[in-house]
Amino acid sequence: MAAHKDTKRKKRATKVVVLAAGIMVGGGAAFAWWTAGGSGTGTATTASSVNALTVVQTSTISGLAPGGSAQTLSGNFNNSNAGPVYVTSVTAAIDHVSDTNDDPIVGCDDTDYTLANAVMSVGAEVIAGNAKGSWTGATLAFNNKASNQDACKDAIVHLSYTVS
Repeated sequence: MAAHKDTKRKKRATKVVVLAAGIMVGGGAAFAWWTAGGSGTGTATTASSVNALTVVQTSTISGLAPGGSAQTLSGNFNNSNAGPVYVTSVTAAIDHVSDTNDDPIVGCDDTDYTLANAVMSVGAEVIAGNAKGSWTGATLAFNNKASNQDACKDAIVHLSYTVS
């Protein structure tokens, strides 16, 4: 009878092993997949415009006098963009001449001053942030005219800058 019990156990163990193998094979089939090729499309956009740079004059021009030395203009940029902006040049111009109240002065105007080398080459990327990059090279001088220039005493020369 003991031999019969061992045979029953062996048959039962064999059935369990076969059943487990069947489940594993069947379970493996449950994790199978199909493969296929395909294609698709997508899009991306770039910014439509760039914020203008602000040109900042950092040089202090003071004490201009008839026949005195020309003084050099220089500065940097404030770039509010997320990334760098390429600057080819900065152009300076005399916008107007005024008194301390920003009123025109009779007898003193932009012809009393000489702005030389107004187009200043930069040729560089200006990174994002304030006080970045640099420009320099233009000079401003007070002309020595043959006439009385007392009207220009304490005058303020307002300059404008253009970036390209």
